[in-house]
Amino acid sequence: MTDVVVVESPAKAKTINKYLGSGYTVLASFGHVRDLPPKDGSVRPDENFAMSWQTDERGAKQISAITKALKGAKNLYLATDPDREGEAISWHVRSVLEEKKLLKNVDVHRVTFNEITKSAVTAAMAAPRELDRPLIDAYLARRALDYLVGFTLSPVLWRKLPGSRSAGRVQSVALRLICEREAEIEVFRPKEYWTVTGGFTTPGKAAFQARLTHLKGEKLDQFDLNNEQLAFGARDTVLSGQFTVRSVERKRTKRNPPPPFTTSTLQQEASRKLGMSAQTTMRTAQQLYEGVDLRGETTGLITYMRTDGVTMAKEAIGSIRGHIGKAFGDDYVPDFPRAYATKAKNAQEAHEAIRPTDVFLTPQQVGHALTPDQKKLYELIWKRSVASQMQSAELDQVAVTLADASGQTLLRATGSTIAFDGFLKLYIEGRDDTKVEDEDGKLLPPMKEGDRLTTGAVDAEQHFTQPPPRYSEASLVKKMEEIGIGRPSTYASILGVLRDRNYVRLDARRFIPEDRGRLVTAFLTSFFERYVDSGFTASLEEQLDDISGGRADWHDVMAAFWHDFSAAVAQTKDLKISDVIDALDEDLAPHFFPPRPDGSDPRVCTSCGTGRLGLRLGKFGAFIGCSNYPTCQFTRRLVAEEGDTEGLNDGPKVLGQDPDTGEDISIRRGPYGLYIQRGEPNPEDKKAKPKRTTIPKGIDGNTMTMEQALGLLSLPRLVGLHPETGEKIEAGLGRFGPYVKMGAIYGTLDKDDDVLTVGLNRAVDSLAKKLASIRNLGAHPKDGEPVMIRKGRFGPYAQHGQLIANLPKGLDMEEVTLDEAVALLAEKGKPLKGGAKKTSAKKAAPKATKAKKAVASAEGDEAAPKTVTKRISAKSATKTKTTTPRKRKTVSDTSSED
Repeated sequence: MTDVVVVESPAKAKTINKYLGSGYTVLASFGHVRDLPPKDGSVRPDENFAMSWQTDERGAKQISAITKALKGAKNLYLATDPDREGEAISWHVRSVLEEKKLLKNVDVHRVTFNEITKSAVTAAMAAPRELDRPLIDAYLARRALDYLVGFTLSPVLWRKLPGSRSAGRVQSVALRLICEREAEIEVFRPKEYWTVTGGFTTPGKAAFQARLTHLKGEKLDQFDLNNEQLAFGARDTVLSGQFTVRSVERKRTKRNPPPPFTTSTLQQEASRKLGMSAQTTMRTAQQLYEGVDLRGETTGLITYMRTDGVTMAKEAIGSIRGHIGKAFGDDYVPDFPRAYATKAKNAQEAHEAIRPTDVFLTPQQVGHALTPDQKKLYELIWKRSVASQMQSAELDQVAVTLADASGQTLLRATGSTIAFDGFLKLYIEGRDDTKVEDEDGKLLPPMKEGDRLTTGAVDAEQHFTQPPPRYSEASLVKKMEEIGIGRPSTYASILGVLRDRNYVRLDARRFIPEDRGRLVTAFLTSFFERYVDSGFTASLEEQLDDISGGRADWHDVMAAFWHDFSAAVAQTKDLKISDVIDALDEDLAPHFFPPRPDGSDPRVCTSCGTGRLGLRLGKFGAFIGCSNYPTCQFTRRLVAEEGDTEGLNDGPKVLGQDPDTGEDISIRRGPYGLYIQRGEPNPEDKKAKPKRTTIPKGIDGNTMTMEQALGLLSLPRLVGLHPETGEKIEAGLGRFGPYVKMGAIYGTLDKDDDVLTVGLNRAVDSLAKKLASIRNLGAHPKDGEPVMIRKGRFGPYAQHGQLIANLPKGLDMEEVTLDEAVALLAEKGKPLKGGAKKTSAKKAAPKATKAKKAVASAEGDEAAPKTVTKRISAKSATKTKTTTPRKRKTVSDTSSED
């Protein structure tokens, strides 16, 4: 008889089972065992925000394993992560087991540990507690908020702004920050200013430079020298003067080390120093937390990585101070341990900062057991933690003022030297703005007051003010933390959602809003301004923190929010799309129609010359169109890509003639991007359309060659034969991008893969990932065609040619035999064509549509060609009745919190 312990991940389960021994069975929940169903009604405001929960197949499997382990057990220990999400996972596990009446005579305990070490785990098991109800309530409030915002606001976007994806509570505020920064950059007008710098030589023949600060007895402000004439006049004044050292100021300053990492500062520093995205940083930190194999034993290397706290345990501080003394000497150990307090708004300091579990496990000692990313991140965490307890650095700063004989012209030189390196011996904190010049870092030669100096070259240098920089991941995370929106543990998922929905893109590690993102932001700020206001979102975060602290009731907070929010949504019921377009057209005019260099009207149509260009909405989103439509059919995307020419905006660009048909091969612009076309439409045969294909991302339409165009038009192309099976492998372009295909198996290609040149090795590797989710049971006894078992989005299913049938619940895809699959297909599946039952054309059409949807659901969003092989699910094949299409489901944020 063993007690049962539930953690989140299999890696943790394996490690903790070793620590606890044979008296315990440690199982993984694989995260949440249930969630809100993605459909209307999962959160019901009219029922005091009652929530319906749904257990998916994976969750049911884990609950089944826990249920088996609980038979005869006396104790259930819920040992999920020590944060709000971990508390919620434990609550879900207990609730599901209670509903199934499986906890009779079983005591339920909650245990938490900040690090996965034997001492920490055994200490936690010896001090269990009850589930934290306020923390669970805070989770419920966040989950309900995000659900209601996503499922209420997203349909408004779809109806009023076609082509939009969805809106989220914190995601929309983050997007607004990015868009507003871009708007600042676009309206920025640089201002000219000049600086004058002179070279001087001391009596000891040492050279240095000083900058002009006073002219004619007046202190120079930044824009006092704002043209070449003034700057050259100031330069000549310096050249003609005889300068001496008026004063030498020396002072010693201290620079204190930064505190150990929180979730936010770790993401910022990993981005600045290692070039890691927030998602990569958190994924790698999770691996370090769960542990790596050291000397045959799994050892957690860092403490829990989702934290706002900057404190460290006394034992850890003592170990770090001991290591500093041993490794660097006693001079590097402060007299007293350093204590830190967070400056972040709404910080929750329930957990320690991120630190090594054992400071004596140095990066050099454990590096052999780590991947490159793990090694870099562990070294960063280790150094920051140790440096935080080291002695301050001491710097000698020197400021020298030079004056001419009249005392009316002054120059200044500054510099510094490190008197004692302190923590700088180990760690220097990164910064976002790499353009900042650190003049204080220069060394100055020895000088004393009254020294006569020799004037050398004097330069007048022109400058222009720079626009504010675009947000990097680091600076955006820092900004969100400063204004108190979201939570550091969710920043990675928020930024990931913005990229996944094509609202923003990263260029040179800086966020640039896509036009889709700007439209969404403009719409929300025009009609839902309050709910994308950072101040409102921050105040809501404070209320959520009050719930987690037991100072507020989550139902009351939700009721107050929903009353105003639902009213705001109701006001858009009668909003016309034309009103939306007019508002967005006006709001985004400076972006879409910037001033032309010749001063002409930027809205005049470049095609017809008389129409007015404006924002238009089509089925798939927004574009720029002419007011003379349909007479003038000029269209272009909202913003031309870098390098686009007016020729592509105004009409087709002919590359040449097809060597086989003699038809023109041209590049054209449609509302949704560039495409290639062979020939022209035949006015006598409207059904015959010219061959067209889109130009993949990464290929510049302006530099495209005839060879590339013919290659794209001829897709799919043969890549080669599979080295093991001998089957043909082809590459092509589909709805979701480039793909490779072998028979009925499709493999996705990355955006960096060139579909025209992708090789056999890359194609085989892509297919291998898909083949791992497919079992080939063998040939069908009737026709010899393969019978396969595939993993689908909603569970495994059997497939034979154009026929599919879902496996019964509880039947594992690894256990299915050929005979069982054949029987299942015969019983529940029917061929799309030539079935036993005759079906009228009217009734067959809905079934065909449903069959396509069934296949798409089963296979997931795989890259596949636009023409999908027709198949029909077992369920849909037995029906001949036309069913009413279901309402479109709203997809809320992927983040469970924000």
